[in-house]
Amino acid sequence: MKNIILAFLVIAVIFQINAQQNLTPETLLSIGRISAKGITKDKKSVVYSVRHYDVTENKSASKNFIIPINGGIAQEIVDVNSLLHNDRISVDGNFKISSKEVKIHPVFGQDFYPELNKSNVMIYDNLNYRHWDTWEDGLYGHIFLHKKLTDGFDEGVDIMPNVAFDAPQKPFGGNEDLIFNPNGKEILYVSKKKFGIKYAVSTNTDIYSYNIENQTTANLTEGMMGYDTNPLFSNSGILAWLSMKTDGFEADKNDIVVLYNNEKINLTQHWDETVKSFQWSEDGKAIYFTAAIDGTEQLFSIDFNPKSKRLPLIKQITKGIFNINSIVGQVGNIMVVSRTTMNRATELYTVDLTSGNLKQLTTVNDEIYKNVKESRTERRYITTTDGKKMLVWVIYPPDFDATKKYPTLLYCQGGPQSALTQFYSFRWNFQLMAANDYIIVAPNRRGMPGHGVAWNADISKDYGGQVMDDYLSAIDEISKESFVDKDRLGAIGASFGGYSVFQLAGIHENRFKTFISHDGIFNWQSMYGTTEEMWFVNWDLGGAYWEKNNAIAQKSYGEFNPINHVDQWNTPIMIIQGGKDYRVPIGQALEAFQAAQLKGIKSRLIYLPDENHWVLGTQNAMVWHREFYKWLEETL
Repeated sequence: MKNIILAFLVIAVIFQINAQQNLTPETLLSIGRISAKGITKDKKSVVYSVRHYDVTENKSASKNFIIPINGGIAQEIVDVNSLLHNDRISVDGNFKISSKEVKIHPVFGQDFYPELNKSNVMIYDNLNYRHWDTWEDGLYGHIFLHKKLTDGFDEGVDIMPNVAFDAPQKPFGGNEDLIFNPNGKEILYVSKKKFGIKYAVSTNTDIYSYNIENQTTANLTEGMMGYDTNPLFSNSGILAWLSMKTDGFEADKNDIVVLYNNEKINLTQHWDETVKSFQWSEDGKAIYFTAAIDGTEQLFSIDFNPKSKRLPLIKQITKGIFNINSIVGQVGNIMVVSRTTMNRATELYTVDLTSGNLKQLTTVNDEIYKNVKESRTERRYITTTDGKKMLVWVIYPPDFDATKKYPTLLYCQGGPQSALTQFYSFRWNFQLMAANDYIIVAPNRRGMPGHGVAWNADISKDYGGQVMDDYLSAIDEISKESFVDKDRLGAIGASFGGYSVFQLAGIHENRFKTFISHDGIFNWQSMYGTTEEMWFVNWDLGGAYWEKNNAIAQKSYGEFNPINHVDQWNTPIMIIQGGKDYRVPIGQALEAFQAAQLKGIKSRLIYLPDENHWVLGTQNAMVWHREFYKWLEETL
């Protein structure tokens, strides 16, 4: 009988293995996308939402769920607000805060000439006239303070009247930019209180405290010149926030600063990495935070003891080939987090804060992944041309056979200073690329956090220098493997990765057989003249193109400018561009496509008129995937 049962189990396992399929774009886009909303007031459960995308209907819908922290069956819920702490309401319940748009400046023709109310003219005298994917319309996000009434709250009073500043920040600021002090007497908010050119060239956000009683505002981070964001109080009322030192440098080292007895204490200044997000411990004696390290993102803790003279102790809590993407909340010795790998989209996990052990909490996509073959991801370390050790992720097809030869893709990460870790993308998805029988080479080249502050900063003002050598070193080293088909190499990427593709197209010396560039920079001069946040190009290029005596800038606009190497272009290239991308505007793609066409190079332009720097439309995403793999099939 035991032999019969064993045989049955073996057959079942074989059947399950045979039933598994490679990931497809259709399956990828059907995966539920989880977003944690928080820990319930009673500290017993986690509330989260799951969004599903419908390709046929070209829309998405989300549902809310609750699951016990100790594990169990998730239940759909409708009333989320009653379960979670409402941080928009003061602790004593007397006040509420909200943010809404207020018209400050005239912009439209009809603002100036009311009788011409059918005109659609827009008139500007200053930068910033557009941002990310929207044109400036004269509306600014302002904070409103609402007083408690017997039947709710009043309409509220604007605490930032008649000023052309935003809170939360645009375009990505949210609830983290606007909080109550637990004492119930103050509102803290983040804002970049600059206008016009000063706004466009600066990253200097500050944290402001508005006193409810006397209606005065104080700048808590006066003299701190970079990004100051994410203010958060401990349970005992001590304020911490994230801070960068340098104005104009968006990817500067991000530190945790604490305000204690009117003294600003930088807890992480001695640590050679950069913080992504953080949360106070329940007892206020430590701060938990996430950060990139060696090609992953992990959970760390740092102790907080202002009376101690020793450096705060930093401890890495989690370790493994995965990312801890966000911190949801702590209950005793358990921390709820979100986690991904290159093979798995976001799920919620609990972390034992003593051992670092993780336990999967949600299983939203387990049924899908049960039928999908996984790809093997491998850490490789190679020596760069300047003698440094560089991590390279290598991702293999699910049924990898070392006796075969595979076409191989060099993946060029965007950012430029964003981590290349165990992330899960619904566009640049390594599992899907590998499922189409490609090997992916993904180097942690210069400019990425997780390998020390200097490594992260070294890309600035050297876009076409060492980082290009890093790319070529990675693909050359992996190409020594017998299973890599050196006659079928491609290079792909978006944003800075798209720039990298354009630059490599002129200097690759026939290594690559095909290129794909999405929202990439092709011409730094026209980029400087049309991009919206000038601090980016000013810092990373070293200045403006007209600064003829600025050797660093002239190298950026000369040797490091892809348009200056078009005479060497000889390889098929597909160019993808969002019509509402104002960070890397459409002219970049049009110039590159036109150059390739006029040179007689096989080329294709994929234009997404309603997309920004990303691809958000469901059917647009499907077209993107189909064209991506169609192009590779044609050219590789």
